Amino acid sequence: MSRPTLEVADIVRESGNRFWEHYGSHLAWQHRKVLDAIGRCRTAALGGHRDQCTRCGHQAISYNSCRNRHCPKCQGNARSKWLAAREAELLPVPYFHIVFTLPHELSALALQNKRLLYDLLFRASAATLLELTRDPKHLGADIGLLSVLHTWGQNLQHHPHVHCVVPAGGLAPDGSRWVASSSRFFLHVGVLSRVFRGKFTAGLKRLFQQDKLQFHGSLQSLAEPHCFRGFLRQLFHENWVVYAKAPFGGPEHVLHYLARYTHRVAISNHRLVAFQNDRVSFRWKDYARGGKQKIMTVSSDEFLRRFLIHVLPKGLVRIRHFGLFANRRRGSMLSRCRALLGGEGCATHPEITPQLRCPVCTAPMLIVERMASSQLHLRSGLILPDPQRCSVDSS
Repeated sequence: MSRPTLEVADIVRESGNRFWEHYGSHLAWQHRKVLDAIGRCRTAALGGHRDQCTRCGHQAISYNSCRNRHCPKCQGNARSKWLAAREAELLPVPYFHIVFTLPHELSALALQNKRLLYDLLFRASAATLLELTRDPKHLGADIGLLSVLHTWGQNLQHHPHVHCVVPAGGLAPDGSRWVASSSRFFLHVGVLSRVFRGKFTAGLKRLFQQDKLQFHGSLQSLAEPHCFRGFLRQLFHENWVVYAKAPFGGPEHVLHYLARYTHRVAISNHRLVAFQNDRVSFRWKDYARGGKQKIMTVSSDEFLRRFLIHVLPKGLVRIRHFGLFANRRRGSMLSRCRALLGGEGCATHPEITPQLRCPVCTAPMLIVERMASSQLHLRSGLILPDPQRCSVDSS
């Protein structure tokens, strides 16, 4: 894929300081850290390294990445390493993809309680799948699943949902055999929706009773018990959206499929179209109109506001494993599943890390020297980016 001509970093460098001056008092330190990292990513401000071609000797200077998980430029390498590790864990069966979405009425409360409600979204969706598949009326087996949290829609508005990838089957309760599901159907979405709604609202009620929820601004009235009970009743009468996508193939397709959902950020640089007169244009798919491709234009302040509502709390894990795939038991359970399926597991390949190629002869380039920001300035005659332009002022 060709390098984009416009990046989120360009918008941050141009408009980040002004945005922070206007709205910084309403934001958290994590938002400042993200803007700072994106603005400095792959600039001399972070230091770099001198690379030399292994064939022709050509030398060039490369700048370091910020490695922030919200940076559009820093997710490719992380995704490659994560997928390589997952390859050995795939089973030789078809897989299903199920999406659990929170209703719009919960959006404001989720934004004020990100850590609690995103965690509840993970737990409620996983418990729904584990409970229903354990029921003999549905599958009668213990399953494993991988869940990935996304908090955005195509228009960058708040739209929290989890993508769950589930093998088509599981272990019998006594672990003696593999119970295969239909290759075309896993669970009825209507049943999934009702159970998910019940588990999430029950969890929300517990959080309220434990006095763990925060209510600010227009939500302050919900702090009153009778108002919160009314809010829960309203939620319980909504139709919660659970979407089961068509099943896809076995291990040879799963990694490619997962690559579309893991390590994503709210918007990729390739979706940006223009940044002119303090307005940002980007491509988006209008799924309400059959996925039609459209162009949306908003002010730079509105673009940054939408981007920053998807910053996750520090330490919140956005890719999780449940059931047979839970971290504490994944190794032994995968071995048992493979034995029952009569396979040795997927062939693994050495981890491939994207390698810089020489612009002269295309041979690999190797790092021969690492340099701090000051060294880059002295040795290369580079003019360091103005910190006021490459990041939000942290003073």
